[in-house]
Amino acid sequence: QGQLVESGGGLVQAGGSLRLSCTASGRTAASEQRFTYAMGWFRQAPGREREFVAAMSWSGGSIRYADSVLGRFTISRDNFKKTLYLQMDSLKSDDTAVYYCAAGGVVDDSSSSYHYWGQGTQVTVSS
Repeated sequence: QGQLVESGGGLVQAGGSLRLSCTASGRTAASEQRFTYAMGWFRQAPGREREFVAAMSWSGGSIRYADSVLGRFTISRDNFKKTLYLQMDSLKSDDTAVYYCAAGGVVDDSSSSYHYWGQGTQVTVSS
């Protein structure tokens, strides 16, 4: 219950684009409540620690990006649809990772600030 579910991952060539989505699984009150929180995207490549990608507040008034994706990725959310998005453009091979959606109390680049996580979606960028 109260799970977040990512989708939209896949295989893309370098320079291409993908859009990830994160929705509430089961559309329960608990899962939908997650979308009242600050939400973010993290990623984890094989052999590497999970790293921050982007996050935004419920209102959209506060947005943060990792330096590595600034200018290439865009985070957005549709609170009516209870969906979080990550538009990824100009993808590089270094962007290859499992991407996770998370919900927490504040817009922050630390994974410890997020209490609810999805299972992840694989993004593979071929060079």
